[in-house]
Amino acid sequence: MPFEIRQLRYAIAAADHGSFYRAARALDIEQSTLSRSISKLERSIGMSIFERSRAGVKTTLAGAAFIRGARPMVATADKLVTMMLAAGQGRAGGLLLGYNSSVSAGNLRATLISWREAHPDVELECVEADRSLLLAGLDTGEIDIAILMGTPSHNGFRCEPLWSERMLAALPASHPLAQRDIIHWTDLRGEHFLLPAADPGPEIRDMLLGRLPISGGKPDIRMSRASRETVLSILGANSGVTIVCEGSTGAIYPSVVYRPIHGEQGPALTGYSGCWRDDNRNPALRRFLGFIKTRYALSFDFSPRFR
Repeated sequence: MPFEIRQLRYAIAAADHGSFYRAARALDIEQSTLSRSISKLERSIGMSIFERSRAGVKTTLAGAAFIRGARPMVATADKLVTMMLAAGQGRAGGLLLGYNSSVSAGNLRATLISWREAHPDVELECVEADRSLLLAGLDTGEIDIAILMGTPSHNGFRCEPLWSERMLAALPASHPLAQRDIIHWTDLRGEHFLLPAADPGPEIRDMLLGRLPISGGKPDIRMSRASRETVLSILGANSGVTIVCEGSTGAIYPSVVYRPIHGEQGPALTGYSGCWRDDNRNPALRRFLGFIKTRYALSFDFSPRFR
């Protein structure tokens, strides 16, 4: 290209102000600098853009057409610079977040909604998958951060606790326990449990095995190949029980009710953790981590890892 964006900017300013002097004042540069730059631009394109007089300048017929074409070029250049600055500060660009539990309610859903509202220029893409696939995505760099139920640990990843959510029993509306406002772990002994084999089913199964010790045996737990949504959909037609985290309670299923579970110390809770690679340099990830840290008053330190 035989000219620079700076030269186009000077020419547009001169056309708008009708004077090299006033254009230079508006751009906060020397008039001689602007005049030389426009003269060089005219030599480069092989035509005069302005007619000069003591009264100032006005565009030639060809110059007026040139200025019309230059305006969108300068606007696009300005937009590109602004976009790159925003991306470098994490206010634009992209962020790929993975999770292994429902987002129909709960803290993760609220976090994602608030993040989108605060950062509309960051393209947030979410993927739900089992823990092993999410960790593999972190390892290859395809995923920026994974938010997982429980407290995972993995060599090479940074994993920090984020928040806790209540655990609830999902049961048919006709079930005797559905008449209670609160269910205790001890109330669930002897129940038939149906859990999805996919995440977070195995995590919940391990929780039940630890919470419901039965003399001489284990809790009656069946792991289904059906999805979490299918398990809840068919629950109302039988006497089984399933356990869900608070993030699943935003979805309503026919003849199914949710009841919070309590233990000896109060509501039963499960924790969620965020995992990311220390060497991930995505500015949007850094801003997202800061957003979560502020939102939930967390104390983990991530800034030095990005320098």
